[in-house]
Amino acid sequence: MQPRLLSQFDKLLIGANNALRTLAAPAGRPSRINPAENIIDIEMDAQQKTHVAGLMRVNHAGEVAAQALYQGHASVAKNKSIEAQMKHAAEEEFDHLAWCEQRIHELGHKPSRLSPIWYGGAFAIGAVSGALGDKWALGFVAETEKQVCSHLDSHLHQLPENDAKSRAIITQMRNEEEEHRENAVDAGAAVLPPFIQRMMRATAKIMTKTAYWV
Repeated sequence: MQPRLLSQFDKLLIGANNALRTLAAPAGRPSRINPAENIIDIEMDAQQKTHVAGLMRVNHAGEVAAQALYQGHASVAKNKSIEAQMKHAAEEEFDHLAWCEQRIHELGHKPSRLSPIWYGGAFAIGAVSGALGDKWALGFVAETEKQVCSHLDSHLHQLPENDAKSRAIITQMRNEEEEHRENAVDAGAAVLPPFIQRMMRATAKIMTKTAYWV
C-alpha cells in the first residue's frame, strides 16, 4: 500500500507540532545520546558559567532558527528528495537544540526568551526562499550553515580550555553543520548574491548579541 499523500492541512498540523516541540521548555528528548553525557564537568566560577551559558544560549537560539528554516523549506519543497533531506537535517538540528538546552540548565541558566521570534523569522525566510525554488532554498541552507560553522569555531576558542562538556557538544554540532552545508551544495545549492550574504551576517550578528544575554 502506498503512503497517503499529505494535504496542506496535514503539513500545517505537522508544522505546528514541530514549532511546539522546538519552543516548548524543556525540549523533547533527542534521538541520540548527548556527546557530553559521560564527561565529568569542571568547577567554574560565576563569571565563567555566565559566559559559557551565554555562548550555549546563542547556539540554542541558532538551532531554534535552523529548525524553523529547514521546516519552512520542507513545507514548500518541490522535490521530494530535497524535502526528505531538509527533514533529516531538521532532526539532527533538534538533537543539537536539546543538547544545548541541557548544557544551559546544567550551568544554572535558561534559553533565550526570544525563541518564538527566532523561530517565526527563520520559518518565514525558509518558506519564502523555498517558494523561489529548491536551488535557492538550498543556497540559504548552505550559506546559513557556513556562517554557523564560523560562529561555532569562534565559540570553541572562547570556551574555558578544560570545559570538555561544552566543547564536545559544540564540536559534534560543528561537524554536522558542515555536513549539512556540503549536502546542500551537492544537491545543487545556488550561490547567494553578496548583498544577501551580508544581510544574513548582519541579522545573525543581531541575534547572537541579543541571545547571549536574553
